[in-house]
Amino acid sequence: MARSASEKQGPLRGLRVIELAHIMAGPVCGLMLGDMGAEVIKVEKIEGGDDTRRSVPPAIEGESAAYMMMNRGKSGIALDLKNPEGVVILRRLLADADVLIENYRAGTMERLGLGYGTLKREFPQLIYCALSGFGRSGPYAERPGFDLVAQGMSGLMSVTGAGPGEAPMKCGAPVTDITAGILAAMGVLAAYTHRLKTGEGQSVDTSLFEAGITLTYWQSAIAMATGMAPGPMGSAHPLNAPYEAFRTADGWITVGAANQTNWLRLLTVLGAEVLVDDPRFARNADRMENRAALAAALAPHFRQDSSEALLTRLEEGGVPAGPVLDVLAMHRDPQALAREMVVEVEHTRIGAVQTLGFPVKFSHTPGRVHGPSPLLGEHSRAILRDAGYADAAIDGFFARGIIRETLA
Repeated sequence: MARSASEKQGPLRGLRVIELAHIMAGPVCGLMLGDMGAEVIKVEKIEGGDDTRRSVPPAIEGESAAYMMMNRGKSGIALDLKNPEGVVILRRLLADADVLIENYRAGTMERLGLGYGTLKREFPQLIYCALSGFGRSGPYAERPGFDLVAQGMSGLMSVTGAGPGEAPMKCGAPVTDITAGILAAMGVLAAYTHRLKTGEGQSVDTSLFEAGITLTYWQSAIAMATGMAPGPMGSAHPLNAPYEAFRTADGWITVGAANQTNWLRLLTVLGAEVLVDDPRFARNADRMENRAALAAALAPHFRQDSSEALLTRLEEGGVPAGPVLDVLAMHRDPQALAREMVVEVEHTRIGAVQTLGFPVKFSHTPGRVHGPSPLLGEHSRAILRDAGYADAAIDGFFARGIIRETLA
């Protein structure tokens, strides 16, 4: 196989994952496991594959940039699961698999005869990971889910935006999709630990809705304590001040003077010591109560100098601060590069392409991005050979349209 388990590195080397997932949350789970060394076999539908392949523009020489980002390092097979023979092939792949990831609509896997109840009897050691909009139980279990909907229903949109009275705003990044994928990977690893101890597989079930709720820890704490729902605060923090973005002479910077020590350091750096004795800003509780006045008092001091000069002084003064970078500037940032968060892979058809790196560093079993995304069905033949199928049988599957292979 193009990226076999023997070629992979990382703490999950030897783990085999079958990914029946599309768009984002499920693929995020798969790429996290794959970057840690798991062999991830992505199963796509014959016609069109993962819907992210059509999330264009942008495309790089005809390949969806979004698809390539979410599916790097995976092997790919295009398989017709509407054909009973396709389901038989998938079962054969599952016989040697440790994990199944799926994010189909509720009932789809059951209609295919691949629901957890069925697979548990057939493969008792299998870890079955289901991602959905709202989870596999409860009154909303049948609803389709998208990041926008989950951000709205989880409360995230109510606390995101410039301030009260503005239109609801979602986070710029699809945070519930990404967080759900990371939570699912965490759940898979916990289930795998349990299996190592007991030999027993189990189901792992999480959702975009729960991922969004998880991201409201601070705001939920406030609501539970006060009985009042917090609203949007721009870049400010709901519990500490000053902790927000400030306009400089030539741009914006962020400042996290969130405790008393950093507050006093900030005043020294800005030459604003007169505010030390202002009773409105004496303690954090006072600063939060008078946050608008605080921002107004600090603003002129930030507007007097450039972002670069201010950041230099803030760093020398021990005050946490940073520039507001656009995404391209972040890609060029020396710390991002030093931490290998922007890396290059060799795509089968395109050649060298950039992707984001793996965000967790291990001292003994380092994870890494193991390769590019697959072309649709690129490894179909190799995957089936690895599963024990003879070439004659594989040729028959191709002839009957049960599998597909795309070469460069």
